[in-house]
Amino acid sequence: MKKASFTVIITLFLLSSISFSQNNTYDFLKVDMSPRAGALGGAFVSNNDDPNVIFYNPSGLSLLRGTPISISYISHLLDIKLASISFSSDLKNIGRIGAGIQYVNYGTFDRANEQGKKLGTFSANEAALTLGYSNNLDTNFYYGANLKLIYSDIAGVSSSALAFDVGLHYAFPEDNFDIGFAILNVGTQLKSYYTTKENLPLDVVFGISKSLQHLPLKLSLDFHDLNQKRDNFISTFKSFAVGAEFTLSKALKLRFGYNNQERQDFSIASTPGIAGFNIGVGLKISKYVFDYAYSSLGLAGGMNRIGISTNI
Repeated sequence: MKKASFTVIITLFLLSSISFSQNNTYDFLKVDMSPRAGALGGAFVSNNDDPNVIFYNPSGLSLLRGTPISISYISHLLDIKLASISFSSDLKNIGRIGAGIQYVNYGTFDRANEQGKKLGTFSANEAALTLGYSNNLDTNFYYGANLKLIYSDIAGVSSSALAFDVGLHYAFPEDNFDIGFAILNVGTQLKSYYTTKENLPLDVVFGISKSLQHLPLKLSLDFHDLNQKRDNFISTFKSFAVGAEFTLSKALKLRFGYNNQERQDFSIASTPGIAGFNIGVGLKISKYVFDYAYSSLGLAGGMNRIGISTNI
């Protein structure tokens, strides 16, 4: 491995220890916008064939081909709606670039004073623009970085932030095996809502994926929030996600996923139900791929994700 490759790895691990703070703003950045990724429980950091990988690991852009584009929409709980768009393109002799937009609308709320008198309504919206770049470090070894501009508006009070992502991807083409590592949302608020600056949702992720040799099945496993301080070493890995993608034909794929952190978060009165479990399907018609995913949030309800992607 080249000296430069070793230097990049050390730098990323140093960055991963920047903060152990609890996150309390811009958490929409951790929502799985892609229906494919959502169906896999969010196990996507080692993905190598989807432009939505820009939201999980920018180094994965290097393995894309052509100019793929993807549009997704999420119907969340209550009136919360989310949408995203991502694309990637190759720049000859320079590397590969990508871009993505994430947007969330939390709906309309009643505005009231301290006495409970209604004063009209207000809305809340958040958005992030991501610009990414990826290239080779060595044979089958890739690096990537994103720059993010984040904006939030709640009842006319706004904030903004600047963040970046960095990632590595190592591929074993002969074995259909991939390894991904990423540090997401490293940055700071440029403008706080009031006087106190809040933390961004820093996430350190490591994951692997493997396409089986004698079965039309790809398995993925991710460990999220490796930067969070835990009670012991074993609990460091409690925020994991596992996904399975079955290729039934050239036109049809079935996906299943489990997210352990979501199951913990949505356990209500010790009754998680099927919280954390996800299911989805991908259907290819001509040059378009239509994706759908359902994610259970237990007794709280569930999320429906739809998306369409193509290579232009």
